[in-house]
Amino acid sequence: MNAFAKPDMHSALAWPFFEDRHRDLAAGIEAWACTHLRDEKHDDVDATCRHLVRALGEAGWLKYGVGGVAYGGHGDTIDTRAVCLLRETLAKHSGLADFALAMQGLGSGAISLAGTHEQKQCYLPRVASGTAIAAFALSEPEAGSDVAAMALSARIDGDAYVLDGEKTWISNGGIADFYVVFARTGEAPGARGISAFVVDADTPGLEIAERIDVIAPHPLARLRFKGTRVPRSQMLGAPGEGFKIAMRTLDIFRTSVAAASLGFARHAMEAGLERAASRKMFGQTLGDFQLTQAKLAQMALTIDSSALLVYRAAWLRDQGENVTREAAMAKWHASEGAQQVIDAAVQLWGGMGVQSGTAVEMLYREIRALRIYEGATEVQQLIVGRDVLKAHALESESREPKP
Repeated sequence: MNAFAKPDMHSALAWPFFEDRHRDLAAGIEAWACTHLRDEKHDDVDATCRHLVRALGEAGWLKYGVGGVAYGGHGDTIDTRAVCLLRETLAKHSGLADFALAMQGLGSGAISLAGTHEQKQCYLPRVASGTAIAAFALSEPEAGSDVAAMALSARIDGDAYVLDGEKTWISNGGIADFYVVFARTGEAPGARGISAFVVDADTPGLEIAERIDVIAPHPLARLRFKGTRVPRSQMLGAPGEGFKIAMRTLDIFRTSVAAASLGFARHAMEAGLERAASRKMFGQTLGDFQLTQAKLAQMALTIDSSALLVYRAAWLRDQGENVTREAAMAKWHASEGAQQVIDAAVQLWGGMGVQSGTAVEMLYREIRALRIYEGATEVQQLIVGRDVLKAHALESESREPKP
């Protein structure tokens, strides 16, 4: 075997985190991606996303992001390991396909977790089949990482809540059929006064204020709510529970962001290996140089350590554990590590690495947002640091002699 031949990117599936059903799923999505994502075009991003959602739904992949067999889901609860395997594989093949699957899960996750039977019945089967596009509307112009600073208001008026304010950086904004919207209802100060609502895209008073272009194009928008009446029956959970619902949703899908980062890194590793094995220079290949071998070794180490963190967090959540800390570690390490791996691949490709449209150049643009959305790296560091201090305080307290 050539020293620089492609490694088995699914060797991690032998780890004890996985069951046979996960291995079968990984093989299935890999085969599907190789067939259906080969000639993907991104000339019209909105149209491409709509097509991908339908295709993923028809193939049955969207079911894994929906909770409840009765509502079109693959299982009664969301299998985090399955979602992560799907995202890792799709990201390796197509950033936009990964985005399409991920936003269906994130956009409907709060309904799976906290929706009534009627709400689940109305929205989840359509999400799972790909016939309705979902969106998660949490961020605001002045409230990104600091969710408690949310200003979008929802006041009671008869049998409805009236929403006024804005949301921004909303993925699927402009193409979604409904939005899970978080708004301040004022039951208590800060995060305790936020509630969640399902708002249909055609609700009067909801408008797309602006479409936002980013370096790795996908549907993104700023939403404006002007006297938008939402029936009380569209609230998810109880008044004031919105923040908890949002955090529970993010705990599921934050780990999958790490998995997508891992998929991007695996693609970059493949590209780096191909370049190292084929590029002739000074009478040998690029891979014959020790500097190149050291770079490839660091890339491999980063990928394997990210995979361990990702699937530890996913496995723990599937065992019913609270994974706020583990998910934060996974997202932090995998997204930052993928940036390093991709940057190394660009360097190996030299001038071609920054040529528009090449694989590593597109990966370079794709990965950057993952270090920001669903909690920037700095937020993940705060989460881990605070949890470490809290654990230390509890341990110290337990060791103190009782009077």
